[in-house]
Amino acid sequence: MQTLAFLRDNARWLSAGVLLTFLSSFGQTFFISIFAGEIREVFGLSHGAWGGLYSLGTAVSALVMVWAGGLTDVFRVRQIGMIVLIGLALSCAAMALNPVWWLLPVVIFALRFTGQGMSSHLAVVAMARWFVAARGRALSVAKLGFSLGEAVLPVTFVALMLIMDWHYLWLIAAGIAFLGVPVLSMLLRQERTPQSHAESDQSLGMDARHWTRNQTLRHWLFWFMFPALLGPSAFNTAFFFHQVHIAEIKAITHVELVAMFPFYTAISIGAMILSGWALDRVGTARLIPWMQVPMVVAFVLFALAQGSLGMLAGFFFLGLNTGFNNTLPSAFWAEFYGTRHIGAIKAMAAAVMVLGSAIGPGVSGVGIDLGVGIELQFLWIAGFFVLSTVLMVVGVARAKPFLPRAA
Repeated sequence: MQTLAFLRDNARWLSAGVLLTFLSSFGQTFFISIFAGEIREVFGLSHGAWGGLYSLGTAVSALVMVWAGGLTDVFRVRQIGMIVLIGLALSCAAMALNPVWWLLPVVIFALRFTGQGMSSHLAVVAMARWFVAARGRALSVAKLGFSLGEAVLPVTFVALMLIMDWHYLWLIAAGIAFLGVPVLSMLLRQERTPQSHAESDQSLGMDARHWTRNQTLRHWLFWFMFPALLGPSAFNTAFFFHQVHIAEIKAITHVELVAMFPFYTAISIGAMILSGWALDRVGTARLIPWMQVPMVVAFVLFALAQGSLGMLAGFFFLGLNTGFNNTLPSAFWAEFYGTRHIGAIKAMAAAVMVLGSAIGPGVSGVGIDLGVGIELQFLWIAGFFVLSTVLMVVGVARAKPFLPRAA
């Protein structure tokens, strides 16, 4: 009953978060990569060349995010959100109309910056700032848009590619993104603003103070968390980016592989709701050090799987981590570093994650071109997540005594 009252009383703002995270799908790798085969064929690109162009555009978007993300500490989400969604719609149209390979990094930059970058960032920062006691639940609800996009869009658009040219599908994506502009405006007519919050509505971080972005960057805990920020975006992105190649290696069709995405999404939704509930009750410090253990299992299974059943088991553990990753890191920044400068801090963290998503496809694509099989790469990736888990356990244990008692 309490949860239903929370959803009813905050439906306007939670819906805005869901809308932004859903529309961010058009700039996410799981969506862009379903067109990888067509893009490589049209422009005559190898795995490494396509991965390199994708990494270039994504890396530049990460750099721009460091600056642009901080704007959420100053301006209304409604104002920035409408501009971002218009930019996302134009970016989708650009992908449909682009005639030359050398413009691909520009188009990828626009898609990644407006989609994966700013749309996601706006939703997460808004939830972290607007909600304190119910931060975990708010983040879980808002990020259902990611899950909806992962479940619906790949299967739908892969099926549509059987009857429609892929260029027209990007125009459809542009139309959907553009329709989000008036909807967001309607939902946030009564938007809460950063300036309207009383001091009592802001939560303090370590040492009972609000940390700035520069102070956070110089603090040792940030660097203990760095591999954990980089890893999921780098290697989840690499996995979905090479989905066509993975389907070939595992001797299954591309449609069979994307048909597993709804299962992966269902698991991630369950894990996200569970982690949001647990976060509000036991706090981030007890949960976040262990959130990447499922990634170790997932990539070992992906490396060893010989058919659909093994891949499905891998998606189960990948979904667990995706759900945890949708709530815990966002709450971590607010809980450990305070909420007054959460937009700038989260923008820096988002830039690291976007940078990871730039590194993953490029490195894995070059590896494939050099003869390093994707299955061997998956085993190395599992080892990386063992290392990131150890660093989080040590770092969070050292930092926990500095949290305010209320945390």
